[in-house]
Amino acid sequence: MSARHYEALFADAARAGVHHLPHGPVDDLIAGAGAAGCLVLHVDLTGVRDKDEMLAVIGKALRFPEWFGHNWDAMADCLADMAWLPAEGYVVILDHCDGIHGRAESDFVALMQVFQDAADEWRDQDVPFWCLVDMQADGIAWLPTVAQPD
Repeated sequence: MSARHYEALFADAARAGVHHLPHGPVDDLIAGAGAAGCLVLHVDLTGVRDKDEMLAVIGKALRFPEWFGHNWDAMADCLADMAWLPAEGYVVILDHCDGIHGRAESDFVALMQVFQDAADEWRDQDVPFWCLVDMQADGIAWLPTVAQPD
């Protein structure tokens, strides 16, 4: 898919949420997100073994404020605000999720819900908030794949 496709897609807050990261190169995806005014944030979950490590890595990658309490509620509060990283929209790429999904599935599912709730809150403000999940396994088949714009 082209950068133009991704630009139209990522500008659409109504379609934002948690989705599978498309397989293959992400250059056009990142370029399209930038053209749509979205800040692209990468979180590398390689080697993360549990909820505490997952929250710490996400907090660092998303540059959460010092008051971040390293729990689901604090993460939800941070994702619902993002005042320290102002942008027209957000695309969070969660890289290498297979390991943490396999080690702490219930915590990983909770993480997906926190990101979806944040996307829903941002949608009410007409701000696109995307979370793209990089997984090779089909363990989260319930996540939609980023699709063509209507």
